[in-house]
Amino acid sequence: MNKKPLIWAVFIIFCMVLVFPVSGYSKEKKSQQDEFAVPNHVLTITKENTYSNSAEDQEIVEPSKATKAFIEELDIPVENPDLIKMLNETSVKPSPFSIGYRGMIYLGRWALNYKSTNTTVNWEYQKINTNEQNNLGGESPQKMHYIQKEQREITGALVNKIASPEDVKKMILLDAAKETKLPLSYQTIIGKDTQKENNYTIPVNKYGTLTAYVPAVIDKGQVTFGDIYIQLKGNNKSIQVKNVTKQGIGAWIPIQDHLAFSFTLQ
Repeated sequence: MNKKPLIWAVFIIFCMVLVFPVSGYSKEKKSQQDEFAVPNHVLTITKENTYSNSAEDQEIVEPSKATKAFIEELDIPVENPDLIKMLNETSVKPSPFSIGYRGMIYLGRWALNYKSTNTTVNWEYQKINTNEQNNLGGESPQKMHYIQKEQREITGALVNKIASPEDVKKMILLDAAKETKLPLSYQTIIGKDTQKENNYTIPVNKYGTLTAYVPAVIDKGQVTFGDIYIQLKGNNKSIQVKNVTKQGIGAWIPIQDHLAFSFTLQ
């Protein structure tokens, strides 16, 4: 019996098993990237903005060796940078002679981590400016471009009340920025007289309207809370988390120094 056809068949099937899952994964990953890709009608105004926005502070706090050892023993992830920073600075050291000693030090109730369940971009989240130009009765086409009439301040926010709002906002911002790769900030200001030389043509006997919008990311997810204790047992120290609860939360976060433009003719 000729075994070569059988060997070739097995080889081909093996190659298909290897290739197709990778191909499917690549398409899924590309689709996620395309979801957050900046569309053509959205332009950056970093250089043109008459108001200089400061970048949002997205400090990533690395746990110390001792803190890392503590939190790795927990069943619940600890990602709150302010909590990690505090644990890094905690200097409780049990005495080597405290045999049989037991104690608990309460460090407060903390937002431990944030898990995003849905991240979307609204490229035309908030209208901030409208330019109009009349060419009714004109003899030739006219050009118009964007000019910001008044300074506008756009501030992001959580969509509902929650304990430790500043900690939660910071964790959502870190998560959303990592996911979207967009320049996110809870505040962006568009200065008066900001201009963008993206010309739009108004034909004869037409009325042109150019509207500018600030885009924003809308992120929804769940925050985990817990009471944090330092447990002392003899000359050993560990971290305990009690009374764990979870709460749904969401936030909208402007995309800094970006505008979406909509041009219409009447």
